Amino acid sequence: MTNNNAEPHACTECGEWVYSKRVALGYTTCRACGEAAARRARSSWTIGAPHKQGYQLITNRAELIGLNNKTVR
Repeated sequence: MTNNNAEPHACTECGEWVYSKRVALGYTTCRACGEAAARRARSSWTIGAPHKQGYQLITNRAELIGLNNKTVR
């Protein structure tokens, strides 16, 4: 089943063509720009073991600094 009303959409970052399936999922960027944005967002994440309760995702830098209580300030 084809959609004859499908219009090409331009990426909001670079202006390249965005696949209609990505637009249907709500994306406004091409795959390359979307991947770059995801890498920038993930670069600030880290996994840490704050106590003996196991690993958890830490996205706040202040929390990460507070976990290392063995360093001399």
